[in-house]
Amino acid sequence: MATDLAAAASGTASDRARYDRATAHLEAPLAVVDLDAFDANAADLVRRAAGKPIRVASKSVRCRALLERVLAMDGFAGIMSYTLAESLRLARAGFDDVLLAYPSADRAAYGELTADPVAAARITVLLDDPAQLDLVDAARRGPEVVRVCLELDTALQMLGGRVRIGARRSPLRTPEAVAAFAELVQTRPGFTVVGLMAYEGHIAGVGDRVAGRPLRSAAIRLMQARARAELAERRAAVVRRLRQVADLEFVNGGGTGSVESTVAEPAVTEVAAGSGLYVPRLFDNYTSFRGRPAALFAQPVVRRPGVGVVTVLGGGYPASGAAGPDRSPVPYLPAGLRYDPQEGAGEVQTPLLGAAADDLLIGDRVWFRHAKAGELCERFAELHLVRGDEVVDTVPTYRGEGLTFL
Repeated sequence: MATDLAAAASGTASDRARYDRATAHLEAPLAVVDLDAFDANAADLVRRAAGKPIRVASKSVRCRALLERVLAMDGFAGIMSYTLAESLRLARAGFDDVLLAYPSADRAAYGELTADPVAAARITVLLDDPAQLDLVDAARRGPEVVRVCLELDTALQMLGGRVRIGARRSPLRTPEAVAAFAELVQTRPGFTVVGLMAYEGHIAGVGDRVAGRPLRSAAIRLMQARARAELAERRAAVVRRLRQVADLEFVNGGGTGSVESTVAEPAVTEVAAGSGLYVPRLFDNYTSFRGRPAALFAQPVVRRPGVGVVTVLGGGYPASGAAGPDRSPVPYLPAGLRYDPQEGAGEVQTPLLGAAADDLLIGDRVWFRHAKAGELCERFAELHLVRGDEVVDTVPTYRGEGLTFL
């Protein structure tokens, strides 16, 4: 499987031809998901997880039909959601295991959660601060017990804490701090601790094979090796201590970029992944795996300003995170196109440079890959599901269902 995925990591002329044939009856801009690539990516995630269940990160999918598709596959169980409103929507749509992986201050949604026994049984919320407990209690509209997951700070700290590598998330770092907060939650009426989450973003979300940067790549691999060792030891200690306070149903960790190392830890019972299903451009830079780009969008050529340049409609869909060129979509098919450095990806139009431009006519399509996964779905109301060279279904994104959670 890994060899097959590596061979398919870059697009070919035949890929472009079949995407063009499949969508010839549709108007661009449009977005597609290649089901053969999606399913192959899902199977590879399961292989990498080595028997531990994968919780699907909904923020990286943002399409209910595709969430249902992947959760029907062996090896996947549960959803990792990103807002409480989304969690309620998913629970009421029949998803029975939803972990809200980010704290919420949505009082109205907490009111709904505490008054709805079905939602309260299906949703677990993330808390890491006593003030969050107060917020939930102030919003209560019913007697339902709130299922709580604690989050562990995974950042690598060196030089006595003066150097920190990793996302600034939870204030809970040590076994003592985690256990103390868990004891507080457990003694508070209306709450129960059921899980622990620890997302090692500096490992899972940072590629260790940066094109053209061998020294930087080597430094990243060195940092990640040290971070994995430190976190594995600390996470195991946290879990041992936490199990003295609460009956844990799950210990969640990792992400698409760290599946193998995360599931290797005995303390971890499940791993999270989502971006590995679509394989956006930021996931091209890993030595541990290769994926097949599954989610693409097409922009029509609307101008030919001169030799070696075409202009497509729209295309300025930047990804979140620290601003930089790697947050822009990348022209994918036909191969050989690049942005004009003075303009980049535009709000309404985008010039593209390269010899391939001279073979494009007005009305032809340029296929792009987004920098991140689910954020693409905030730009399109529907995804056209392609198998081979035909569209076999068209399904709404969250946006297409009229849902804008963030």
